Amino acid sequence: MPKEIRSSIVVVGSLNADHVTRVDQLPRPGQTVTGREHRVFCGGKGANQAFASAKLNGHVRMIGCVGTDQAGRTLTSNLASAGVSINEIMATESAGTGMAYITINEAGQNQIVILPGANALLVPEMLEPFATTLETARIVLLQLEIPMATVEAVARRARKAGALVILDPAPVQPLSAALLRSVDYLTPNLGELAALTGQPVNEGIPIAEAAGMAAPLAAQHGIQIIVKMGDQGALCVRPDRQHHHWPAFPVETVDTTGAGDTFNGAFAVALAEGMPDQQAGFFACAAAACSVTRLGAQAGMPSRSEVDALIRSSNPSHQSAGTPL
Repeated sequence: MPKEIRSSIVVVGSLNADHVTRVDQLPRPGQTVTGREHRVFCGGKGANQAFASAKLNGHVRMIGCVGTDQAGRTLTSNLASAGVSINEIMATESAGTGMAYITINEAGQNQIVILPGANALLVPEMLEPFATTLETARIVLLQLEIPMATVEAVARRARKAGALVILDPAPVQPLSAALLRSVDYLTPNLGELAALTGQPVNEGIPIAEAAGMAAPLAAQHGIQIIVKMGDQGALCVRPDRQHHHWPAFPVETVDTTGAGDTFNGAFAVALAEGMPDQQAGFFACAAAACSVTRLGAQAGMPSRSEVDALIRSSNPSHQSAGTPL
């Protein structure tokens, strides 16, 4: 799509300061390991998805909550630098800005501990001044680092107003049937899909098996489930039990933090620009692949030109394929 196209995307979610430590190996329970490097990055799943969308030329507004501290000021100014509208991000004196403590090994895999801070104060009543923003959005992106009651209220209001609702169920927790009825796309990774469906976690399962796990949930609630599968790419399972797989782009992985958020942000931009699902997923996989080649969540997120370049350089056979279950 031409770069001048702008989309209407509203992100309601978290903003965190990410404290990232690199290690040779992730610690086992009870084990102490020595870190090699420590840095602080701008993060939070909501802010990450907003930042990713804006860097890809989306027209993005964000609703969230930070503390009145330096971390909050840094997070909001960083979003603004990418083109995100931050007028609806509130600052509170009642809590500090959210924090995330991330440990990354040599393979780019991570462990994350979240301290919600001000994110936990984003309750439904705080959304009232932003009713028009929600009701005029084309795409609404949600995650689970803010109160569940807020997620449910936003999804219900946005869906009623005709927006497409994309929910990233992370950190994973039970989802009500009412919430799922208000969602168009649910985007778990394999671990989150296993938790939501009561299945054992198996990161290396075949595509068809992953599709089989997601199909009953998609059919029951009439939603599309996009499973983010790391180096296996991504998988879309529809309510009619058809599934569609996008292979991962072969890149050198440095840090997987934020890759899923990059996928969601890119997918939202593609849909808002009018791309069909199959093309949108392909575009989102390319954006996620670009993001893992650099350290940091927002710091590693690609520009539109970088994603377009990766797509142009890809093998023509690197396309999606659908198969009935």
